[in-house]
Amino acid sequence: MNLKEKKIAIIGLGYVGLPLAIEFGKKYNTIGFDINSKRVNQLNNGVDKTREVDFKSLKNIISSTKILNNEFRLVFTNTLDHIRDCNIYIVTVPTPIDKFKRPDLDPLFNASKMLGEILKKNDVVIYESTVYPGCTEEDCVPILEKHSGLKFNIDFYCGYSPER
Repeated sequence: MNLKEKKIAIIGLGYVGLPLAIEFGKKYNTIGFDINSKRVNQLNNGVDKTREVDFKSLKNIISSTKILNNEFRLVFTNTLDHIRDCNIYIVTVPTPIDKFKRPDLDPLFNASKMLGEILKKNDVVIYESTVYPGCTEEDCVPILEKHSGLKFNIDFYCGYSPER
């Protein structure tokens, strides 16, 4: 797979997603997606209130991009249509735990449903969110299949983070 010809979407712009989007955006067409419009607006203005990336790096990247055309390298958006033509989706949404230390997988399931609505044949989905063993195949893949009409490892490929 030649990444230079692909578009990458990073889903979730928190402490994992934002630095990942910045690194991919240095070399590849990348769209950072987050459902939080306030977060996206801040990032598009070169502001990261979480301080995951340094201000100067973020400002340099923002000033050197052109929004949603063939010349961009990194764009931040909260509009699903802007990531529809991406080929690689990396899910980095949070998996917070409740007071009983059980993971809240709703953000992961919501991201999977959303991706299923725009997924195309031969797209790649990579899960970087922290989950228990088997969660991707048993919980996320069925959601992707239901909402996309595609079949796992037949029409699209699902990946895992390297430490798994």
